Order: sequence, then structure tokens, then C-alpha cells
Amino acid sequence: MRENIIGIADTASEGIISHHRINNIPLARPGEILEQVPGLIVSQHSGDGKANQYYLRGFNLDHGTDFAVWLDSMPLNMPTHAHGQGYIDANWLMPELIDNLAFKKGAYHAEQGDFSAAGSTHLHYAKTLSQTIAKLTIGNYGFKRLFNASSQNMADGELLYAIEAQTYDGAWNNSQHLKKFNGLLRYSTGDEAHGWNITAMGYDSNWDATDQIPKRAVNAGLIKRFGAIDTTDGGETSRYSLSADWHDGEWQANAYAIHYKLDLFSNFTYFLDDPINGDQFQQADKRNVFGGAVNRSINANIAGIETSHQLGVQGRYDDISNVGLYRTAARQRLSTTREDAVKQASVGLWWQGNWQLTPSLRASTGIREDIYRFDIDSNISENSGKANSNILSPKLGLAWQSSKQHEFYINWGRGFHSNDGRGSTIRINPISGDAAAKVNPLVKAVSKEVGWRANPMGNWQTTLALFQLDIDSELLFIGDAGATEASRPSRRVGAEWTNYIAINSWSYIDADFAVTRARFKDADTAGDDIPGAIAKTASIGIALNHPSGWSASTRLRYFGPRALIEDNSVKSNSSLLTNAHIGYQINPKLNVGLDIFNIFNRKVSDIDYLYTSRLQGEAANGVEDIHTHPAEPRMARLTMTFNY
Repeated sequence: MRENIIGIADTASEGIISHHRINNIPLARPGEILEQVPGLIVSQHSGDGKANQYYLRGFNLDHGTDFAVWLDSMPLNMPTHAHGQGYIDANWLMPELIDNLAFKKGAYHAEQGDFSAAGSTHLHYAKTLSQTIAKLTIGNYGFKRLFNASSQNMADGELLYAIEAQTYDGAWNNSQHLKKFNGLLRYSTGDEAHGWNITAMGYDSNWDATDQIPKRAVNAGLIKRFGAIDTTDGGETSRYSLSADWHDGEWQANAYAIHYKLDLFSNFTYFLDDPINGDQFQQADKRNVFGGAVNRSINANIAGIETSHQLGVQGRYDDISNVGLYRTAARQRLSTTREDAVKQASVGLWWQGNWQLTPSLRASTGIREDIYRFDIDSNISENSGKANSNILSPKLGLAWQSSKQHEFYINWGRGFHSNDGRGSTIRINPISGDAAAKVNPLVKAVSKEVGWRANPMGNWQTTLALFQLDIDSELLFIGDAGATEASRPSRRVGAEWTNYIAINSWSYIDADFAVTRARFKDADTAGDDIPGAIAKTASIGIALNHPSGWSASTRLRYFGPRALIEDNSVKSNSSLLTNAHIGYQINPKLNVGLDIFNIFNRKVSDIDYLYTSRLQGEAANGVEDIHTHPAEPRMARLTMTFNY
């Protein structure tokens, strides 16, 4: 459930979600945990081994740009990634282990750096379990999952392990043959004041994919709704990490090392560029990531004002041995479009201060300096080189607690997102051979917000936030083309209303609503709508955990229509999905649960895009069409949980 953070929070758009609430959610995919962030939509346009697509605050975030995610001290976002800047693969998360989820939106928090302009989330895994968990889940379309986790005392600490294995074919005519293996081993010792832990994790997955398909192919009967144009798309990925966290009173420190690999095969335009072999391409990413942070908390009385301060330094180094783009047919390489080795380093220095100006008024101030260095070794010699960049991000906020039940906020902050490092040294477009302009790798974002947080009736917690977010330019490296594309400056203005109502000790209702207007700021005859920008979302849920042993929950998610072109002449349809869960605790050791997804079997889309593609037999210049990836049909999954 949400914690009441009146008197603690710096903004109206932050909160904490506990394990109890996460445990009540029927999850079709692990990444849907992130939909507990109010206003966030998690979708998919390919196989379940690929990173999800994210939408928040008027952004189509692609696979993670402008939304930062951490698990404990480790970042999930991957910069200078083969497929998309800030790529967040959340498929290796194990929901049973998540102790809580803390979210913040807007650029108001100095400890949040790259990718956090729209929002950020910190997921925290448990250090110990009250009992061993053994789960078996079976469901439609070949879904099978085994999960086992336990902890035990060892020396002066606690040893926790978890293992997971999953297979899933999906509803697709071209079975995705997903195979996933996941494991964790953690040793921790100490308490909240003093302690440390070390964690090893490993994940491996491979799959066949059904990517987005053109509507005209379905309408003409060339393929079915769950069909594919290129049946050889898919991929494989792995992630292995070792991390450590340490805290001792005022001091905290962490370090991590990650080995990551991805090979992704996609075909979005079919036969537009190559009418003989097709347009499939491979995106390859292989890297080692090293990083860490140190911060200190200080309390002080300054001129009679009680203050608290945090000072920190964060560092990250991505040693990318290969980030490549290749033309392929049936996953066999035909040619190399671009192949690079990248060394990317960043350091962030930050300070956050909180000032109790009066008993009811407090201020938050912060400043952050980020320094980046890029070293690109490209197979196209003109695109090799080195670049440096830095950005300063100040923050300011006021919070007025008018009573024990009401608090008001006003915030301003500057943040940023990084662009693909290859754009900082590019000179030649790798596809056309034309000259290409280098771009600033760090793009400024400015957030403004006013908000209200209230606990008006004891069991009802509510927040209202009105925000504005400006980005200088949505400059991105286009992984599918191997080149940079300069977008226009943009502004997003919106409102979010979040509610949590505890009906009694064993049931609650939550409801979140968001409306955003996203527009380009400059004048252009093409129009000022931002293609794919999310405008309206809603999420309503109810959960019951009755003392008799029965549990039930249901969640409705509304994903509003989006402009697919700048003049708004083509729009996507909205979607409304409902998932449900019912369970029974047979005895203290055995629980049975049934999850039903898309319970009304609605034929809606997970994503929609508008672009030009070519099917065999069509004109050489292709056809502009809506390309869609359907939401999966109604399906059920039965879970047996043994606790001992």
C-alpha cells in the first residue's frame, strides 16, 4: 500500500509502493510492475524477451529514454545501446523478491541523473524471506514457470537465493518459443543503521518474435491478426552482475559490475529497401559496465534553521566492445552497416538540501553536475573520435503543510537525458554516405510543477500534480538506421490525480488518472503534435485479502489515443484492458491462484506506428500505413504456491 508521506515528500509526484500491493497485481510480464508508477503504461511490440515499450507524462519513452530505473544500486538503463537509447530490459526482474518500489517524477531530485526527466523508479529486492517460496504456474499458449526462493541464517547474516525458469509460446501464429532462466544469490548482514550486502545475478533468454504488422496485410487477409510478415525475427540476451551495498550511519556506498549481451533481429519495413533479401537487420550489443556511488547525510542547524543535507558522487563506465548494426536475411548476416567499440564514462556530483524554514514550511534545494566522456572507434573511420560534455542541473522546491492532512508543493528543476555517444562524433551517415552533423550528447530538460497531497479522511490518500516539462531537443541516435536524427524542442503540460483508499484492514481501491498535452514548440508546416505521445491514461484497481483465506483483485487500464503524425491527421485507437486474480489459501503452506488477462478479450493494440513499408508485389516506394502489435487475447494462468 502507499505510505503516507505528508511532511516527508518534496513533491506531489512521488510515492512508495509496498510488496503487499505489488503482490496483489496480476502480471502478464515482469515489466508491468512498473505500471504501479501512476500514469505509466508498459506495452510490447515484439517478443517477450525484448525490452518493453514505456509511456509516461506525454512521452513515448521508447524502451527507456527519459525514464530511469534502478534495482537497488544498479541502473537498468543502457546508454549508447544497439536498439534504443536508455534501453530498459525488465524481463529478468523477479516480482516475488521486490520489497518496495519508490517513484519520483520530474527533474526535482539531485540524486537522479541521466534519463530521469520524466520520472525515475527505484526497485528494492528483499534481503530475507519469512518462508521458502516454491511456485508452479501453467497457462494458455504454452506458459510454464517454475520459481523457488528461500533464505537462511549464515554466520552473522542472511543468505538469500532465487531461481526461475520459464517457457512461453504466446498467441502468435509464429510461436515465440521463449525460454528464460534467471537466478540470484545474496548475502546480507547488519540492520538499517549499519550493514552491507553482496548480490550475484544471472539471466539468459532467447525467443522468436512477431513484430508490428501493417494493417493492410490483415485487412487483405494476407496474414491473421496474430501473424507475422518476417517469421525469422527474434533474439537472445544475457545479463550477469555482481553488486555490493554498504551503509554505516551517515555514509552509504555501492558498487556494481555487469556483463551484458544482446542480439536482436527485426524487420519493420519488410521489402522496402531490399526487394530481394528483405529488410531484416541485426542489432548487436556486448558490453561490460562498472559503476558505483558514495554519499553522506548531514544534519545541521544553520542560523536557527534545522537542515538536512546529502552530498554524493556517482560514476559509471560502459566498455562496449561491440555495438553493431548489420543487414541480415533469416538471421544470416549480409553486410555491415555500422560497427563500433565505445568507451563511455560519466561522473555525477550532487548536493540536496532540505530546510525547515518554519514549523509548516520547508524548502528543498539541489544542484548536480554531470560530466561525460565518449571514445568511439568505428568501422567508418570518419565516425571515430572523442568527445566531452557536461551539464549543470539546479533544483528548487517549497512544501507548505497547512495541516496534518494537507500539504502543498511548488517545484522547479533542470535535468537532462544523454543521447547515443555515437552521435557525438558522427560525420558520415552509414546508410546514405552523406555528411551527418554531430549533436550535443546531453540535452537539457526543465520541469515545473505545483501539487497537493492530502489524507482527508484517514483511509483516503490523494495527490494532484500540475506539471510542465520542456526539452531543448529530442535528439536521438536511431539504432535502426545507424544515424542521428534531430527532433524539435518540445513542451508537455499535464495533470495527474492519484488516489488510494483503504476500505478496511484487508481491502483497498486505487485509481490514477493522467492527462497531458505534448507539442513541439517551434513552428513547422508539418504540424506540432508529437507522434506517439501519450495523452490520457487511467488505472483503477481493487484488491481484497480476506482473513478467511480468499483473495481477489482486478485492474482496469486505459491507454488513450495518440497522434501518429505531426498534423494529427492519423491517430491510434485507445485501448481498455482488464486483468483479474482470485486465490485461496488452502492451508498455511499451500495457496492456489488464478490470473486472467484481458478478461473481456478485447481486440486492441499494444502499440501503433505510422510509417512506410513494402510488402512483396507492392510499388517500389512502398505504402504508408499504420503498423500495429495486437494486445494478447484472453488467457488464464494457474499458480500453485508452496510455503515451508
